[in-house]
Amino acid sequence: MLKIVTLFLIFMAVLAMFGRLRLPKITRRHGLPKPRLCKTCRRYNLRGGPCPHCSDGQG
Repeated sequence: MLKIVTLFLIFMAVLAMFGRLRLPKITRRHGLPKPRLCKTCRRYNLRGGPCPHCSDGQG
């Protein structure tokens, strides 16, 4: 029983190492675009258009 548990844990550790090697390549290729920032107040503007946070409404 102890031998089976040990082999399972070793297998999971090897699988995790291969997952870490492949993951950065996938995220670089399919990365998300950078979020839009307001030029005046430097806050995030997720919807686009005029900035809802600025008093002048410039985006």
